[in-house]
Amino acid sequence: MGLAVRRRLGVADTVTLVNAVIGFAAAVVAYSDPALAARLILLAAIADALDGIVARFAGNTEVGPLLDSITDVVSFGATPALFVHGVAREAYGPLGETDTLVRLGLVVLASSFVVFSVVRTAFYTVYVDEGEQRPGIQNTLAATILAAAYLAGVAPVPVLLAGTVVLSALMIAPVGYPKLRARDALVLGLVQAGAIVDPGAFQRVFPRVLLVAAVAYLALAPRYYWGE
Repeated sequence: MGLAVRRRLGVADTVTLVNAVIGFAAAVVAYSDPALAARLILLAAIADALDGIVARFAGNTEVGPLLDSITDVVSFGATPALFVHGVAREAYGPLGETDTLVRLGLVVLASSFVVFSVVRTAFYTVYVDEGEQRPGIQNTLAATILAAAYLAGVAPVPVLLAGTVVLSALMIAPVGYPKLRARDALVLGLVQAGAIVDPGAFQRVFPRVLLVAAVAYLALAPRYYWGE
């Protein structure tokens, strides 16, 4: 008896696994090149959106939703936490040369993102059906905000760390967030692609526009957005 992997995996699952590879690559470079890690996190977010589109047209598999959830924890849970930790290390020097309380604080702040991402994913898997109201911000959105803020050059390390804690808590906040309409997702996807390809172009216009749009959705979507 085997797992019959080839028979049970679909096209959308392949895109999901590509997302996992991109997320892992971002984690690998998080300490040596945080800017590249941020760009790869944004690329993983695009792959995450694409697997949903592919699933609608090519069909989903039984294992697809679970694969997607596991991959989200990698690309938008563990990897952003490593990215934030890498940025802090770059700013404050090698952790071995800093105060013990500083080392501990950085680890706790960064790991909060992983913890809340795992909790959110687990609770969604067990308690939230597809058709129900989906409370809390998506970990994809939280990771996008952190990456865009860094690439936009508007978030000093203390602000980035504070934002990490706030975004972590918002993942399980009792506030429903609607899905983006296809048109809006396409526009933001193009802006996000610009932030990936050349984040410094036109005085960092792409990551800055992406950051403003993401924060606006975060603050206004539960009440004002006319999404699906």
